[in-house]
Amino acid sequence: MNTEPETLQDAIVFFSDQDNCIRYIVGRRWPHGVFCPTCGRTDVSYVPLRRVWQCKTRHAKCQFSVKVGTVMEDSPIPLKSWLLAMWMITGCRNGISSYEIARTIGITQKSAWFMLHRLRLAMQDPLGKLEGIIEADETYMGGRLKNKHRNRLKQGKHNDKTPVFGMVERGGRVIATVPNSAMARDILPIMAENIQPKATVFTDAHRIYDMVPWLGKSFKHDTINHQEDFFKRGRVHTNTIENFWSCLKRTIKGTYVSVDPKHLNAYVVEQAFRFNVRKGFTEKQRGFVLLHGIIGKRLTYAELIGKTEK
Repeated sequence: MNTEPETLQDAIVFFSDQDNCIRYIVGRRWPHGVFCPTCGRTDVSYVPLRRVWQCKTRHAKCQFSVKVGTVMEDSPIPLKSWLLAMWMITGCRNGISSYEIARTIGITQKSAWFMLHRLRLAMQDPLGKLEGIIEADETYMGGRLKNKHRNRLKQGKHNDKTPVFGMVERGGRVIATVPNSAMARDILPIMAENIQPKATVFTDAHRIYDMVPWLGKSFKHDTINHQEDFFKRGRVHTNTIENFWSCLKRTIKGTYVSVDPKHLNAYVVEQAFRFNVRKGFTEKQRGFVLLHGIIGKRLTYAELIGKTEK
């Protein structure tokens, strides 16, 4: 099979050949020719027996594979497994658990969990500022239902709910993140950083948004009071971002079941990535977008679990 895969079944067959995997990545990582990731030299030679390239300049990592300089660097997991995992995490609407990845590609659950977190890191590419009509809202993850209102503002040691903040263009992209708290001092700078001046911002009537018009006086701001106006008043509503929260919570509760708050931002980024490529992208194109994000990023297991390497 020489043509590139269009479906998961095609991908399983295509990526079973390591040379296909290398050509697939090279065509996207180095579309204008392979060059050394360390020194940038372009006259490198390929060593077919070891499937690596040799740089003519003598330096550390003068021999390199397609994994070097990516989130896959130093991973013993074969390329076929990495590419299948990429295909699955971008194509599964509600995410895919590490247990499912482990069973599918034949690795341990621990390795699959680490692999998925490295792919979530690859999804964290800057998108540029949002423009047009923007909906902004906050939600809360975890904790007990009885603490929902008591824990609305603060996130601390005794709080069992974690705030998540998001902004979405009408008919476009979403940016979502886990702030330090759901207070104005943490939310408003995120809005200023990610929304174009002259945009129109719709929020609910939460008091943290009272200062939005003051943000450089650059946003047009209107609110929807869900107690008085229910869900919509003309074009003023936050239904799009509420839909994203619904997808996120369904993914967390239904697929991942339990998420440590320190890793929650990675899962939020994952869901935002899928939301942003949900329309106008085929399965193959979603994998292509993710491949662009794997370059120049590194995550060790010690960093992931919060331990310092000795």
